[in-house]
Amino acid sequence: MVNSNNDRGVVQGQWQGKYGGGTSPLHWRGSVAILQKWFKGRYKPVKYGQCWVFAGVMCTVLRCLGIATRVVSNFNSAHDTDKNLSVDKYVDSFGRTLEDLTEDSMWNFHVWNESWFARRDLGPSYNGWQVLDATPQEESEGVFQCGPASVTAIREGDVHLAHDGPFVFAEVNADYITWLWHEDDERRERVYSDTKKIGRCISTKAVGSDSRVDITGLYKYPEGSRKERQVYSQAVKKLLSLEAPGRRARLRRASGRGLWREDLLEPAAQPSIAGKFKVLEPLALGHDLRLALCLANLTSRPQRVRVNLSASTILYTRRPVAEVLRESHTVRLGPQEEKKIPVAISYSQYKEDLTEDKKILLAALCFVTKGEKLLVEKDITLEDFISIKVLGPAVVGVAVAVEVTVVNPLLEGAKDCVLMIEGSGLLQGQLSIDVPILEPQERALVQFNITPSKSGPRQLQVDLISPHFPDIKGFVIVHVATAK
Repeated sequence: MVNSNNDRGVVQGQWQGKYGGGTSPLHWRGSVAILQKWFKGRYKPVKYGQCWVFAGVMCTVLRCLGIATRVVSNFNSAHDTDKNLSVDKYVDSFGRTLEDLTEDSMWNFHVWNESWFARRDLGPSYNGWQVLDATPQEESEGVFQCGPASVTAIREGDVHLAHDGPFVFAEVNADYITWLWHEDDERRERVYSDTKKIGRCISTKAVGSDSRVDITGLYKYPEGSRKERQVYSQAVKKLLSLEAPGRRARLRRASGRGLWREDLLEPAAQPSIAGKFKVLEPLALGHDLRLALCLANLTSRPQRVRVNLSASTILYTRRPVAEVLRESHTVRLGPQEEKKIPVAISYSQYKEDLTEDKKILLAALCFVTKGEKLLVEKDITLEDFISIKVLGPAVVGVAVAVEVTVVNPLLEGAKDCVLMIEGSGLLQGQLSIDVPILEPQERALVQFNITPSKSGPRQLQVDLISPHFPDIKGFVIVHVATAK
């Protein structure tokens, strides 16, 4: 009932960056307003949500029903469409994602819920935290749903158990493989593989504070350890055992390109050069971006390297939006020599295509002598700034001033900016304040009063909304004392 795909659920998803007729997922500041709008609209789905919105609404609903629930964030989260426990990405000669071939994906982050309850269907060893994911990603038993999947079962690789174990296991522990696609002879060549890339810093909020609690260890054994690799192999075998007997176990892609398990587990050839992107200046929203591709020759012989560079704005799901850079270089590296290739992306190149996620993906596909290849990638998130200060003690029933400092990140003027302020127990509803025209890179102070109605730690959220750049968000915890 939380997503609207199969019934008149609460939230309608949208990942295309177009939110006409609704609200951008980034503009919601809590689940209460969403549930109220759904109720007042006679159960018409509320537009729009993405994973953190679905998880926030699910958490509120389940807690209201008395079920212990928390929100979980997984970074570098896999979306494995074919249940082979591998994320397979196809790129061209510039390292650009080929969307017509790439069905799997790795999201920069994904958010779901855990609820605590007994699993009488599985046995007492699987009691405790259970994964529930309201984000409509893949159908399960004909419905867009996911879970409950036992967190213990995921850690132990028991992917044969109900419900949706293979999908959740892949989210946190799939192998990541990038293939170079040769269009001329429809052949693929592996250029990158990583068994540790997926499932980083799995996190939830601490009880009673805003501290981050790392719960990665609940989902898998230490990455790269013998036990973790054993569990992964066991999970693969359990999936293979579900295949029909009488034929060699093969996990097929929906497109018809099958992946033999031997192909997945065989180590990729190590190239004779190393590479990484280095940031030369802070990557600030509204500014030109300056980086360098650092290449190192790992051998005692000279090498000639052809480098194809590309950059694209992306969504947080890593889906490309628009290409903003493409160029080629030829570099000669002496024995053990290192060289830097400058990478510059002007604001004018990316400003029209930057999404609210403020993310750009850089890729360099390096072609080395004797056919060796190296793929180097870097996700960058552009920085912004907002500062919030409470100018005095906060006491129930007593007005206190708040000062917000905002900065126009652009090298051009910005008008029609608005501050949207909200805080449970601090304000009645939302407060909207028009911000005067901001000159290029101008810093401005905005003051307003709040009158707390509840004591204890309270969160004040402030968003700077502008038609000229993506929203800039901030929050501060206000400790409210009871009235004397």
